[in-house]
Amino acid sequence: MQTPRPQKLVIAISSRALFDLAESHQVFESEGLQAYSEYQIANEDNILAPGEAFGMVKKFLRINERLDTQRVEVILLSRNSADTGLRVFNSINHYGLDITRAAFTGGSSPYRYILPFNAHLFLSTDADDVAHALEHGVAAATLMTTSKPASENEQLRFAFDGDAVIFSDEAEQVYKAQGLAAFAQSERDAAKTPLSGGPFKSFLAALHGLQDEFKGQECPIRTALVTARSAPAHERVIRTLRAWNIRIDESLFLGGLSKGAFLKAYGADVFFDDQQINCESASGHVATGHVPHGIANRPALVGSNGEKSELNTDNQQNHS
Repeated sequence: MQTPRPQKLVIAISSRALFDLAESHQVFESEGLQAYSEYQIANEDNILAPGEAFGMVKKFLRINERLDTQRVEVILLSRNSADTGLRVFNSINHYGLDITRAAFTGGSSPYRYILPFNAHLFLSTDADDVAHALEHGVAAATLMTTSKPASENEQLRFAFDGDAVIFSDEAEQVYKAQGLAAFAQSERDAAKTPLSGGPFKSFLAALHGLQDEFKGQECPIRTALVTARSAPAHERVIRTLRAWNIRIDESLFLGGLSKGAFLKAYGADVFFDDQQINCESASGHVATGHVPHGIANRPALVGSNGEKSELNTDNQQNHS
């Protein structure tokens, strides 16, 4: 009986995340769709500069060369039409990226094609498309602009926040409703009870499975948990990953310290976090994806006194 072939790990990415389309997008914003189409066709032989996710994609596709089989795939999802998208494919060919599948949706949201392509992760610069993907159970993040160059490390290094990214936001809900002391006590009480999975659990599991194929040799993928949790809230996280049988290579429990310098030291190719304030800080150091999931991304409730029921954002980094 033959061993079944492992499932491919698939990343779906928007054209604006893969390439720098800021100039042509400005044409669209200022002059409209027709002018944008004419601009792209007139410049279709002018190669686009790399975008926020270009370095990550390039490293990701090299994994197939290491394994001598197609175990990973990148799918292009674009709001361009096929006609205006020709410039994107010309740029893909110029850089030698092995990307052959694409959906050009002519202005409509491409998120509906994520599931048919069996994508584990969707990266885009469009927050609405990302939100739709998350609603349909796909790990997704909105890539933020950074002026920092991509990591020169040959390894592909992913970094993840914990609550509302790898894990559910159940602990964060306690913090939001009752404060830090209640959160810490709740996590102590539930230390041996695994957390539920968050939107990136399946993607992390798929990465872990791919890493296992490099046993006995240097792995081209490295993962890190970078969380503002600290002791004693660390134990539940460790036991949860153990219960899931998922290994993370590095775990940083920062106790509320700003994450940016640690992400730079780690050499992250991309970092995923649900808190906008953390993403803005991290994007000054590494490519960063905002995951608009969980209680931190819900509209604040207004109480009977007319005040918003949310906590001071200066304290929000003490657990997530």
